[in-house]
Amino acid sequence: MSDKIKLLIAFLLVAAGVAGFYLLHDSPGVLRLISVLAGLLLATGVASTSESGKRFLVFGRESVAEAKRVVWPSRKETIQTTGVVIVFAITMALFLWTVDASLMMLVNKLMGRVE
Repeated sequence: MSDKIKLLIAFLLVAAGVAGFYLLHDSPGVLRLISVLAGLLLATGVASTSESGKRFLVFGRESVAEAKRVVWPSRKETIQTTGVVIVFAITMALFLWTVDASLMMLVNKLMGRVE
């Protein structure tokens, strides 16, 4: 039950930050931005003390660790793969255009239309 209360408080803090943004419409933009950021930071702090917030933080840390273990392709591999994808896309576009134009000519001949 206390987790639900913490998450409700976090939601209300975000809502208060957004409300502050609109209530300070005559203030400088920086102050309005600080209002939203403060609401988000306070909400994050409160939400991180709940059980689901703690699990989310652990998930985030594990995701960062997993991303560090990924072997990313080199620049050369990326450029080659991109080239293959572009050539394939152009080839498929030309093939589909040819099929479409052929079918359209066939249908026009069957319908007795001459263009």
